[in-house]
Amino acid sequence: MADASDPAADQNPKNAGAHMPEPWAGSNGETAEEEYEYEEVDEDELDGPAAAAVEREKVQSVFRRLSSNPVEIRVHDVLIRGNAKTKDQLIEAEAADILRAATTVQDLLQAATVASARLRGLDVFDAVNITLDAGPPELPGTTNVVIEVVEAASAISGNAGVFTKPEAKSWSLEGALKLKNLAGYADIWDASVGYGWDQTSEVGVGVSVPRFKSIPTPLMARASLLSQDWLKFSSYKERLLGLSLGLLSTKNHNLSYNLTWRTLTDPSQLASKSIRRQLGHNLLSAMKYTYRIDQRDSHLRPTRGYAFQSASQIGGLWDSKGMKFFRQEFDVRAAVPFGFYNAALNVGLGAGVILPLGRGFMDSSTPVTDRFNLGGHSSPVCSLGGISSLLGFRTRGVGPTEARRVVPGESDAVPGRDYLGGDLAVSAFADLSFDLPLKAFKDAGIHGHAFLTAGNVAKLSEGQYKNFSLDEFRRSFRSTAGVGIILPTKLFRVEVNYCYILKQAQHDSGKTGIQFSFSSPS
Repeated sequence: MADASDPAADQNPKNAGAHMPEPWAGSNGETAEEEYEYEEVDEDELDGPAAAAVEREKVQSVFRRLSSNPVEIRVHDVLIRGNAKTKDQLIEAEAADILRAATTVQDLLQAATVASARLRGLDVFDAVNITLDAGPPELPGTTNVVIEVVEAASAISGNAGVFTKPEAKSWSLEGALKLKNLAGYADIWDASVGYGWDQTSEVGVGVSVPRFKSIPTPLMARASLLSQDWLKFSSYKERLLGLSLGLLSTKNHNLSYNLTWRTLTDPSQLASKSIRRQLGHNLLSAMKYTYRIDQRDSHLRPTRGYAFQSASQIGGLWDSKGMKFFRQEFDVRAAVPFGFYNAALNVGLGAGVILPLGRGFMDSSTPVTDRFNLGGHSSPVCSLGGISSLLGFRTRGVGPTEARRVVPGESDAVPGRDYLGGDLAVSAFADLSFDLPLKAFKDAGIHGHAFLTAGNVAKLSEGQYKNFSLDEFRRSFRSTAGVGIILPTKLFRVEVNYCYILKQAQHDSGKTGIQFSFSSPS
């Protein structure tokens, strides 16, 4: 028996003495001795070193044959072992079909590697071993494939942590609990809770099933209650009670349906006129399709490769306020290595547009919560999903603004402004990363970078498209340059950056100086 997928099996005593079906045997069972001949020797008469040499020569002859020509083979049976809870049909659906489709030893070894990766990706097995055993003696040129799994020792897992957002000067407490494989279909039931001081709180429960019986695509459902506080930025609080259904999920494609009861309130009663018009309740029904491809060698520090994502959304199908819209985003990334100091240049370009739908659509408004916002301190290198952050600017600190309501007699101070977001947004960045000269930094993965970010947002709805000028949009791009040190961890990367604002508009919230960033890959 030969292990085809897991290098750890070399140390497994259960595999000792096992053998692979002889790939040099012809279809009629006769050995092709004209190609590889070696003198038959009684191994019992040989001492240790001599016997090892003979065995090594046999193994090398097999590898020579495998590397020279395809060796035909047929899978006779697929045997599954070790699954006390997991359904046989799930493992067969994930792995057996591609194994049976192999017609040569080389194809079978490659299929076993893919099947092992699929089973490990279900996240319900601690170990997966796929071995090839000889088929029945009366069927030469066949093999039995043995899939042996070790199910997770515990069906329960969880985590909790405290996270900080320096740009918002806030903290959040987050925790999650997972129950795995309760029904035997690699189903994962999860519950999560997050509480952020002065900003966000969320409670959610969901279930995901990678494959259920004859349904080829994963199934996902999630219910959540989310509260977000945008009073400091846009004078409203948002509360979302929603249900999300995953309709299609593959390596590159994702289709989901979301039904959300949304409530916007203004406890301060100081919101601008544009915000006040959208306060209250509405039901958002939206369909979203995402295409994604990511060929970068790392998400935290890419040094080569490319990535692309396109997201299309139609929303407001049942909106009682008539806020129907179409939203489209594009994001493209590329990383180019330079060959010295592990240096690499990352570049990215993101663009998005949201347009109202219906009669007289260009004179209608778009939902303020679905518009594009620029700003924030998260790394543009890590995020992939549309408009990136703009280092040096506060969250929602760029774009159209409107003066807040003035309460007569209560204050003589100049009222603040609400950031409204935009219907059209473009952002771009260039980031040059490089190793620092100290060996201690290299060993820890700590490295430096220099960056340049730029972006702009504009309003097109409510008749503002008549005042839009492409030249003015290009000239009013905000931009930032800077340098920093990056401290990577297994889950996210920490950046300490010095940001210098190159260009900003009158009401933008940007600041030159030292900034901290905590980013996780998306």
